Amino acid sequence: MPIPTFQAYRLHGGADGAPPEGRFDTLSEDDLSAGNTLIKVAYAGLNYKDALAQAGRGNVVRQYPRIGGIDLSGTVVHSTDPALAPGQEVVVHGFGIGVDCDGGYAEYARVPHDWVLPLPAGITLRDAAVLGAAGFTAALSLHWMEHCGLTPDQGEVLVTGATGGVAGIAIDILSQRGYRVCAMSGKPDAADYLRSLGAAEVMAPPDLSAPIKPLMSARWAGVIDSVGGPLLAHALASVRPDGVVAAFGNAGGAELPTSVIPFILRGVKLLGINANSPMPLRRALWQKLATDYRPQRLDLAARVIQPQDLPQALAAMLERGSTGRSVVRFS
Repeated sequence: MPIPTFQAYRLHGGADGAPPEGRFDTLSEDDLSAGNTLIKVAYAGLNYKDALAQAGRGNVVRQYPRIGGIDLSGTVVHSTDPALAPGQEVVVHGFGIGVDCDGGYAEYARVPHDWVLPLPAGITLRDAAVLGAAGFTAALSLHWMEHCGLTPDQGEVLVTGATGGVAGIAIDILSQRGYRVCAMSGKPDAADYLRSLGAAEVMAPPDLSAPIKPLMSARWAGVIDSVGGPLLAHALASVRPDGVVAAFGNAGGAELPTSVIPFILRGVKLLGINANSPMPLRRALWQKLATDYRPQRLDLAARVIQPQDLPQALAAMLERGSTGRSVVRFS
């Protein structure tokens, strides 16, 4: 049975290099990107990448019109894959949704069946969206750090860009795993919020105007970094011998002004985190998010908004006007 027409927040290419125009359009199923699985969207997350796409920055979206939203949770309407039954609760993130094909900012989404991950028991549709790509990235970072030997008894873990979506979930997971977490943020008024997530200490970013020494006083057993640039270089110089650093962001710049000294004199391990992981790893980590890595304070880090508030909320992300995770509710 055909679905009724529905609302979607689509980006339309701007003329003569102008930023794209975002607006709500009335669409039918045939207007969606190709795929063999139709999902009724319950929630979709707001991510920094979505904000960049709306502003036309970073060449994130290259073909218009495009429905934004790089992650979503919802229920299956129909699928050619018999393993995906109508009504089944699922989550989708990555694989280019919201960028190279239509994403979650709509009442319905259509994707290939092998991009769809059934929700593990115990995770609601709302929690799945609050976690989304951000929660998966936090879990992936800790997964590889612990794979490289990180344990709570080795010392403190620094989380940079601490008010961001990934960082907030990382603080929550780390603290409930027994790690002592230091949250680094340039927002002084966020200290109580970060402690409520589980941070034992909150500190301001260092002064990065002076040259960064190759090695500084060794403090951190691990670092989860969403900033990159000089701040990541500063953190690397402060990691303890055999410490582990997971890096996944470049809000502070793509250049890394460091040297090989932390790696060859202290054995520091720098892990690049790419959340577009193969499906077997996704399944394993979503199961961990439902069990061993389950955050305990998602309600503190989450805000639910209505579709009409989406454009303003995305714009606020680029102005450092957001904290934690926001999700838009469609049904």
